[in-house]
Amino acid sequence: MTLSEEKVTQDPTLEEEVAKDADQTETSEMNWEQEAAHWKAQAEDHQNRMLRAMADMDNLRRRVRKEQEDLAKYASLKIVEELLPVLDNFERALAADKESMTVDTLLEGVNMVYRQMVQVFDKEGLAAIEAKGNPFDPHIHQAVMQTQNPEFESGVVVAELQKGYMFKDRVVRPAMVQVNE
Repeated sequence: MTLSEEKVTQDPTLEEEVAKDADQTETSEMNWEQEAAHWKAQAEDHQNRMLRAMADMDNLRRRVRKEQEDLAKYASLKIVEELLPVLDNFERALAADKESMTVDTLLEGVNMVYRQMVQVFDKEGLAAIEAKGNPFDPHIHQAVMQTQNPEFESGVVVAELQKGYMFKDRVVRPAMVQVNE
């Protein structure tokens, strides 16, 4: 045995340090394994959460698409419900006794139904475009004829051949008009 070997075997503190280093290495390896297991579990948890969130998003997209389809499908339901009384009145007029009906009562009934229908359309935002006497506007008027009328200025609508309508702020049908040259 050499002198240095003799010293190591005789020095108890050195043996303790070597044993301590071995224990620390073993503990360090255990810590790494535990930490790796912890991160792996956390990654799996995040993966599951992400998959659930993606599924929730797909469900939300489907639900919104279905609601939009239903909205488009039943968009006219309110106006249809409001026009049903008008339809009922037309049916009553058609079922009226033809022999006791006069032209005046028929006209009065038709006028009442017409006013009822106009009220429904007004309530929903449909309005007739005022044309006669107003300057020609190609956005709301469709000129189909021109005339020379000294009573009107140039570019003014002289006659309305067919009513035009606006729904809220959108032209549904331009008014067909005759314009002064």
